[in-house]
This record gives sequence, structure tokens and C-alpha cells, in this order.
Amino acid sequence: MKKIILSLVLAASVLTGCKGEKKAAVETEKAKVVDVNVSELDNVNIAESVLTWKGTKPGGAHNGDVAIQKGGLLVENGVLIGGQFTFDMTSIKVLDIPADEEGNGKLVGHLSSPDFFDVTTYPGSKFTITKVEGKNGKVDITGNLTVKDVTKSITIPATIMMEDGITTLKSDNFNINRAEFNIQYKSKSFFSIEELKDKFIDDLIEMSFVVKTKA
Repeated sequence: MKKIILSLVLAASVLTGCKGEKKAAVETEKAKVVDVNVSELDNVNIAESVLTWKGTKPGGAHNGDVAIQKGGLLVENGVLIGGQFTFDMTSIKVLDIPADEEGNGKLVGHLSSPDFFDVTTYPGSKFTITKVEGKNGKVDITGNLTVKDVTKSITIPATIMMEDGITTLKSDNFNINRAEFNIQYKSKSFFSIEELKDKFIDDLIEMSFVVKTKA
């Protein structure tokens, strides 16, 4: 009986530990030089391209998406060599609260305000690919991510698919540390726990994106 109880306790501890684990934020570096001219690219199918996000706080989480406004991927001889796309921050949506509920509009308004993304001043965020490494469809994409007035280089794992003249770039889920992009609201990086108590919002924002080109 003691062995059974001990086994159950150990199993519960392992499960609890796994549940509490959170992927670390991607490492950031200074923005890198872009070797390929991608500023004029315009082949993204915006109807089938999107950025998803998830933010957490004690006792809850919210998730949503952001439209991709413009951009493109540059492929030569069947190899992705560059790309750039702009996220339309004015399009930010909350998906875990019904659109017709008051809380949805309030949260969208707050995320759009200077407390978070300040979309009036910074209507677009941008990702510019600077390096692609990998093969057989699985790659590591390095690029300059611009959020508000901050640009940093990050590397994220992704999958590339090419079929019938269409290229699809799909990132894995990755976390950015919002504090590194000057999003300070209720952040433990800017305020003490004595000030915030249990009202803090996690610095990590989970993201993923799908970018698909036109045929």
C-alpha cells in the first residue's frame, strides 16, 4: 500500500511539474544586416496568412490574432532566401471572449492603447528574414522583429512547404519577452512585486504565424 501511495505522489509531482513548465523566450540580439532586398516584395496571400498570440496572468489567459497586412517571401531555385511581412496591429483581435461581449471590446481597446502596442503611434509590426538554415522543410528562421520602436534579431523554428507555386512558411510556437520591446504595463521587469502583488501580467507572449504566398 505504501508503495502504491508513493508511486501516486511521484506521478502527481511529475505531472504538476510538466504542467507548470513554460517555454523560455527566444533569445534576442541586435538587429542584423539584411543582405537581400525584400522591401518591395508583395506576394503574400493576406487572406490565408495570420499571426496568433497568447498572453497569460495569474489565474487566466487571453488569445487572439493579428492580420498580416503586406509583404512577401523570396524563393530562388526552390529555396527560401528572404522575406518580409508587416503585421497590422490595428487589426488585433481577441478570440477567447465572444465578440459581442463588452469585455472583448475593452480588451482590444486596452491592447491597442499606449499601455501595450500603442497602435495609433505604431500601427505596424514587422519581421524581416535575414537568414534561413535547415533542410527537408524544417528550418531555423533568423530575422529582425520590430515591435513599437524596438527592433531585435530573433531565431525561431519553422516549417516550409512549397506546392503548385505556393510557398507556406509556418512557425512553431515561440515566446517573446514583451519587456524587451518596451511593453511595460504590469510587467515584473519594470515594477516590483510589492507594487504589482498578484496583478502582474506575464512578460512572455506566445506567438506563431503562417505566411502563404499567392499562386
